[in-house]
Amino acid sequence: MRTTVRLPPDLLKAARRHASETGRTLTALIEDAIRLAISAEGNSAGRVREPLPTYGRGGLREGVDLDDGAALLDLMDEGD
Repeated sequence: MRTTVRLPPDLLKAARRHASETGRTLTALIEDAIRLAISAEGNSAGRVREPLPTYGRGGLREGVDLDDGAALLDLMDEGD
């Protein structure tokens, strides 16, 4: 099947060079890259998240939400 893929010129040049150095066609290189990306996504879906290690006084400061970047910046600025 044919399709059009738009790549930045520098990436295309690097991809062509890598394909040539590894004895593959550009098409084969792109196929391998897509397969690798898909398999990596599949592997990460079933992974168990490890708990974030903490040091010091037994964990996070009360009220800290590691998923809220703006609130973390506000907390870090409180010391100033």
